[in-house]
Amino acid sequence: MRHLLKTLFIALFVLTVSLAGAQTQKFGHIDLQALIQVMPESKTAKDDMDKFVKELEDQLAVMQEEYNKKLEEYAVKRDSVSEFIRTSLETDLQDLGQRIQNFQGVAQQQMQAKNAEILSPIYQKAKNAVEEVGKEQGLIYVFDVGPSVILYKSNESVDLLPLVKQKLGIQ
Repeated sequence: MRHLLKTLFIALFVLTVSLAGAQTQKFGHIDLQALIQVMPESKTAKDDMDKFVKELEDQLAVMQEEYNKKLEEYAVKRDSVSEFIRTSLETDLQDLGQRIQNFQGVAQQQMQAKNAEILSPIYQKAKNAVEEVGKEQGLIYVFDVGPSVILYKSNESVDLLPLVKQKLGIQ
């Protein structure tokens, strides 16, 4: 009988401790995109990206201008030149058109790579700050509610955006 009471007491104690532990678990959430947008580094990154895109657009404009000049030249000479020269002009136009298409494809890839290169340190800084604040607040999970994958959010979930902004010195 005494053994049964002792076992029952231990089971009750373990159950009480586990229930108390389950009640202290805390969750947090943050809109990571909102944080990234208010970080000062984002403006610098946007300016750098705009400058890079402008350089690519300028180069494309030069290529497009060259294409238009050759097209005008072809239109003027088309009927007054030999078949050989007409074919040569058409080949030049096709080659330049292909170069423009290739440039656009490579430029798109370079813009994506440059964007990732510029934003990666900003995201890492934000992620580190979220981790620090999450640990300071004793949270077990922090969810990103920006892209709205979360279907329900309790008011008991801690919004980390103000705390992380404070940690990063952002008003």
